[in-house]
Amino acid sequence: MSHRQPKNRLNRRDFVRQGSSAVALGMFLSNGIFNPATAEESFKLAIDGGPKAVTAEAGSGERWGEPELRQLQEMLNQSTLFYWGGPQTALLKKRFQEVCPVKYVQTCSSGTAALHIAVASAGIGLGDEVITSPVTDIGTVIGVIYQQAVPVFADLGPATFNLDPADVERRITPRTRAIIAVHLMGNPCDMEALRQIADRHKLVLIEDCCQAWGAKYRGKPIGTIGDFACFSLQNSKHVTCGDGGVVGTNSDQYGPNIQRFGDKGYDRTRGLGLEVFATNYRMSEPQAAVAAAQLTRLEAIAQKRSRLGNLLTEIISGCPGIIPHQVHPQDRAVYWFYMFRLKLDELRCNRSQFVRALQAEGVPANGGYIGKPLYGEPVFQKHAFFAGHWPVKEMGLTKMDYTQHRCPEAEAILATCVRLPITEFMEEDYIRQVGAAIRKVAKYYAA
Repeated sequence: MSHRQPKNRLNRRDFVRQGSSAVALGMFLSNGIFNPATAEESFKLAIDGGPKAVTAEAGSGERWGEPELRQLQEMLNQSTLFYWGGPQTALLKKRFQEVCPVKYVQTCSSGTAALHIAVASAGIGLGDEVITSPVTDIGTVIGVIYQQAVPVFADLGPATFNLDPADVERRITPRTRAIIAVHLMGNPCDMEALRQIADRHKLVLIEDCCQAWGAKYRGKPIGTIGDFACFSLQNSKHVTCGDGGVVGTNSDQYGPNIQRFGDKGYDRTRGLGLEVFATNYRMSEPQAAVAAAQLTRLEAIAQKRSRLGNLLTEIISGCPGIIPHQVHPQDRAVYWFYMFRLKLDELRCNRSQFVRALQAEGVPANGGYIGKPLYGEPVFQKHAFFAGHWPVKEMGLTKMDYTQHRCPEAEAILATCVRLPITEFMEEDYIRQVGAAIRKVAKYYAA
């Protein structure tokens, strides 16, 4: 598609609305009088030879350093590196409870492991159905499938990108046992609505907080409203130890189970025999040492990302062809990354052209998130979970057919979304320029 200049030159008021100091330079003469010729040149897209909107650096900094090193040095004086009875594991649990105040905590090897432990501890098994988001990492449902349960994917809100409570309720059947609420990109789900649905239908509510360290729902830490809180410490997350996870619960019914299901079935508190079959998801003391130190950084990270993400939303709100990420004003989203949608019927370009134009302006944007909803992936389309088989279906315990499964809004989100990084090392000036670049490109392509 060829690029063409906008039909009308910008007037002063429209230009000021763009909020771009980088683009605005040179558009006004020294006496403050609008210069149409200069404005025309400054509005030209960078991909067409115009000036880049983003000239500031994205920023960089230390994700780990002295605090982590001190904790590791302290660990080297211990007599054990095993998690049970390990001082670093105890410290990590304590600091986790300060972030997410739950009664029972178990460290583990990944966020996927945390979710599997939660599903197993709740007694979910053969033929049970678990409702969750189709736009998430497959780690959300690996534990469901390994417990021989059935993932059921519900549709999403068009701008929150989280579970639509109404569609969750529509998909409940007599076999439904649980809901996994994924706080995608650090944006809290509508937990009040999901909690009410879970209570009304006597379902377990599991919070997938893997992308949402430090997020808050109506002022409450995420992970404290559901029956289980599941977090990831993988390298890309807000805080990390390379890989690891934490699972917590306030439930006296499920609490004693989380240690056993993360430790091959061993009950190290009560010394019981092997009463449950479980895998080994243990975390080591070196991982716990790094993670414990990382948690001292979390509040500053969460505050900074929240402020920057909200600022970007403010800048691009009202822009033609753009649907910003919708966050409830009483919630704290922590923006694992930032995602917005394009209203392609309002733009004279496709997503690839829009993204290329943004990249030329200096924005590290990408089209899409995961390639397709989980149910569209080959392993789901072929029902090939266990050596090419799915025993639950072959035994007649589910009628689920992922080739017929549809979540129209989720599919539309993935077809129209644009993703870009938000980190605690960025500054407001950079975000303002990113926002100005988005507005510049959107206004250029506005139909």
